[in-house]
Amino acid sequence: MSDLLPGRINRRRFLSNASALGAASLLGLPRAASAEPPPEVKKIRMIHAPSICLAPQLLAGELLRLEGFSEIEYVELTVNKLSSEVAKGVADLSMVAAPEVIPVLDAGEPVMLLAGIHSGCYELFGTDRVRKIRDLKGSTVAISAAGSPEQTYISSIVAYLGMDPKKDVHWVIGESSADALRLFIEGKADAFLAFPPQPQELRRRGIGRLIVDTAKDRPWSQYFCCVVVANREFVRNNPVATKRALRAMLKGADICAQDPERAARYLVEKRYEPRYAVALEVVKDLPYRRWRDAEPEDTVRFHALRLYEAGIIKTSPAKLIAQGTDWRFLNELKKELKA
Repeated sequence: MSDLLPGRINRRRFLSNASALGAASLLGLPRAASAEPPPEVKKIRMIHAPSICLAPQLLAGELLRLEGFSEIEYVELTVNKLSSEVAKGVADLSMVAAPEVIPVLDAGEPVMLLAGIHSGCYELFGTDRVRKIRDLKGSTVAISAAGSPEQTYISSIVAYLGMDPKKDVHWVIGESSADALRLFIEGKADAFLAFPPQPQELRRRGIGRLIVDTAKDRPWSQYFCCVVVANREFVRNNPVATKRALRAMLKGADICAQDPERAARYLVEKRYEPRYAVALEVVKDLPYRRWRDAEPEDTVRFHALRLYEAGIIKTSPAKLIAQGTDWRFLNELKKELKA
């Protein structure tokens, strides 16, 4: 992430010059971190997914090096469920959509939810036939795959209003998220749950009607849409590495909140998003400081209750929280970073 700064700069100067991106505590190693032992492993793997709302994870590269990792890998996404990739050990940890984690935990897959990052990246669009959530009853919704994050999120939304997502919604399955978007644009589906930069593209082209903005519309705006999950064995075997990796992501979120222009330039320079205006809109609009204020356990409980009542999961919310979450690293880092 040294190329976030203008001109050539070495790592020593990067640490001392952290004011270019904000408070030095966000970008330099805090004293508490320097007193910690080094990470148990030198390599860390995260998932490269096609969504620029995951900017904190994308920005974390140099911060991870400062945390003692010498090899940082962003593995390509092979299935629609990012948390399943983490469970399989394809990646050690990653940001994922909060609702998608719940069925994965319900299935007993070995993942641990560590923290929330931000809310608000998903936006539900409909055609003229769908003007409100209740209009989804009997309508077709385009999704990227059965059991995909967007299907789980929409299921939670409609269940909140008393509908049965298994009976009241007709799912049209595409081959990918981009294909599901195409189905909606071509009028082959009545609704589509978009994530950045898809909402920006739909607005630019004047396609669809915004039904739910999870950044602004309650109750969804009160809960995290993106969280951090880790492979359970990785956490168990590498607690220092887990904390250091999570610290880098949280600092990445703070950079997005504190200097969105510089974060947007980084996304463009690294070709995660070719259009600076789109990258800036996404980073500026999302509440990346949310990890400091909200409790991720509330998010798990909210969505798990909806999915449990709808019969999509069989495990109670309380049991899911007990078995699938670990907040100790987040709680320590909130104190350390003065959240």
